[in-house]
Amino acid sequence: MIKAIVIDDEPLARTMLLEFLQSYADIAVVQECGDGFEGLKAIQQHQPELIFLDIQMPKITGFEMLELIEDPPAVIFTTAFEAYAVRAFDAHAVDYLLKPFSKERFDKAIQKWMEQHKTGLRGTEAAAVTIDALAQSQAMHQRIIVKDGGKIKIVPVHDIQYLEAADDYVKIITAEGYFLKNKTMSFFEQVMDAQQFVRTHRSYIVNIHFITRIEPYEKESHLAILKGGQKIPVSRTGYNKLKQLIGI
Repeated sequence: MIKAIVIDDEPLARTMLLEFLQSYADIAVVQECGDGFEGLKAIQQHQPELIFLDIQMPKITGFEMLELIEDPPAVIFTTAFEAYAVRAFDAHAVDYLLKPFSKERFDKAIQKWMEQHKTGLRGTEAAAVTIDALAQSQAMHQRIIVKDGGKIKIVPVHDIQYLEAADDYVKIITAEGYFLKNKTMSFFEQVMDAQQFVRTHRSYIVNIHFITRIEPYEKESHLAILKGGQKIPVSRTGYNKLKQLIGI
C-alpha cells in the first residue's frame, strides 16, 4: 500500500483529490492537512511515499515546507500558481496540477509518478531544483524559514544583518543570534534583493542597511563595520558593488 498525504488549505480541493484517488486502491491517504505546519508534522509522522501539495497557503508556503524536510517524498503540486511560474516545472521531473484540473489530467500525473515509483526514482533532486527555481522568481524576498532546534522560525528578511558561509550551510545572522540554512551562498545571492544585500566577499553577504562605515584594510581590501560592531571582509569586487549601490 502506498501512503499519501494531501496538503491544501482549500477543503473543496482536498475533497476533490480524495474523490479522484478513489480510483486507486493501492494509494491510501493517511492524512489531510490544511497548512504547511500541519503537513510537515504529518510527513514526519507517516513517512509517505507521495504528497499532493498546494503552493500558496497560509503560515508557510508549500515550497517553504519542503525546504524543512531533509528527504522529501515525491511531490505532485496542486496549484493555482501563475502560468509563467508553473512553466518552471516543465524542465524538471516533478508533476503539477494547475487548478482547476480534470480527472484525466490527474490520472496522467498519477501514472507519471507510478512509473517513477516502480523504477525507484523519487524525484527528490528534481524537486529541490524546482523549489530553487521558483523561489528565485517568487517569495523569498520577504522572509526565510529555518529550523531552530525543534521549532520552526520565520525570519523577516529586513532583520537579517548578514549571511556567512559555514561549510555546507549558511549562517543567517540577526539581532537574536544566528540560524543555519542548508543552502549555498550562490543561492542566497540570487534570491535576495540585490538593492539591499551585497556579496562583499565569497563568504559574506551583507544587508547594506546595517553598514555604518567602510574602512581600508590590507592591500586592496576593506572592512564593512556594522551597527553591532561586526567587521565584515570586503573584497575588491565587493567594494566595487558597494560603491555602485550606496554611492561612495
